[in-house]
Amino acid sequence: MVFSSLPFLFLFLTVVLLVSHILPFRFRNFFLLLANLVFYAYGEPVYVLIMIGSILVNFFAGLLMDKQTTQGRRRAVLIVGIVLNLAALGVFKYAGLFVDTLRGIPAFSSLPAVEIALPIGISFYTFQAVSYLIDVYWDDCEASHSFVNFACYISLFPQLIAGPIVRYRDVNDQLVSRKETPTMFNSGVRLFVVGMAKKVLLANQFGMLWDAMSADPAAAGVIGAWAGACAYTLQIYFDFAGYSDMARGLGRMLGFEFCINFNYPYISKSVTEFWRRWHISLSSWFRDYVYIPLGGNRCGKVRQCVNILVVWALTGFWHGAGWNFLFWGFYYGVLLLIEKLILGRFLRRLPAAVQHIYTLVIVVIGWVFFASPDLSTALAYLQVMFSLSPGTMGGLDLVMPWLGMAVIGVVGSTPLAMTLWEKLRNRKLMPLAESVLCLAALLLCTASLVSDSYNPFLYFRF
Repeated sequence: MVFSSLPFLFLFLTVVLLVSHILPFRFRNFFLLLANLVFYAYGEPVYVLIMIGSILVNFFAGLLMDKQTTQGRRRAVLIVGIVLNLAALGVFKYAGLFVDTLRGIPAFSSLPAVEIALPIGISFYTFQAVSYLIDVYWDDCEASHSFVNFACYISLFPQLIAGPIVRYRDVNDQLVSRKETPTMFNSGVRLFVVGMAKKVLLANQFGMLWDAMSADPAAAGVIGAWAGACAYTLQIYFDFAGYSDMARGLGRMLGFEFCINFNYPYISKSVTEFWRRWHISLSSWFRDYVYIPLGGNRCGKVRQCVNILVVWALTGFWHGAGWNFLFWGFYYGVLLLIEKLILGRFLRRLPAAVQHIYTLVIVVIGWVFFASPDLSTALAYLQVMFSLSPGTMGGLDLVMPWLGMAVIGVVGSTPLAMTLWEKLRNRKLMPLAESVLCLAALLLCTASLVSDSYNPFLYFRF
């Protein structure tokens, strides 16, 4: 979906890149802003107005904060700005959940159901807007005085719908002045194609296995249920990391450099390490704008534990409007506390293989809660995974055809292939081989998109 769609690849992106590189620099941000809005309006014509409203509110809030002479007034502007941002996010993302929860109480059972379509990417651009206001308040960056540049920052189409979460202070200089070199453009093309291959050729395939196993886990048996959960583990990595690579690649093609969002999280030896490698921009956002302002680890052990649980409850809720996401957040918050207070020292003494297995089992179980529509469905699936009754031990025949794909997925989720490629990169014919491989991957992705209608976008909820 979106980046991995033919109209985007061969029409929108081609026109944007061509015009952007022809225009003089002083017109490029204005053209890019128009392209951003067209990109968003193509999928959601009405909700582009919500984004424009967010741009206006946060741009003028930044200017107003910059003009205040007292810290109290600056803080008041900051609070109003944050409340407006989170109110919009709350209405569109969480109103339905809270009304449905109230309807379960007899006194509120007559309330009408609330069904509001979620604007794609609203969680990402809302968090970017909030980080901008807080950075201006902290004097970590100057308030933007260019409406076009600020609007480009909020609506930048490469990372608008699936991250990474970009901070204004990190791209401000690139908005004002950036150099679009051939080397940077070429590396952007390669990174984009790699990301699209992850999404189209790998994530989509593992998604089909997960869909098949989760449709009837009892029939899949223990082996099939574990295979399905592992397939989703690979699907969500290649889906989200693939979109992040595509975003970074698109950014480079336009002269922007965005932060790395994934650093091979499945090679982690602990849950703590996993969250340093997975969705790095989100983890650092919650650390800098929630955990540290709450007091971080500076207020004693009890307060630190509370702060960690609050952060992870919010992290879970950010990922989706469902109580299973809140549970998923607490699941990781509790595990991180256990590692920090009890298990960490013992874990580090174990063989590396045992540490890896421990981490992967926890992560796979966590993804079952994440992928399921509700807690009861997740628990039913986990019951099959851990069932020891003879009648549930089947499923091997369902899994066997996927073994080759599984090997590719496991290797692709580690640095092994990249390490080997870097060692061979300086050989004489490697530049030609790299170009041929990129072209082949692009052709395979195009053929897959033409012939296969299965192309889910896991992060539509965000």
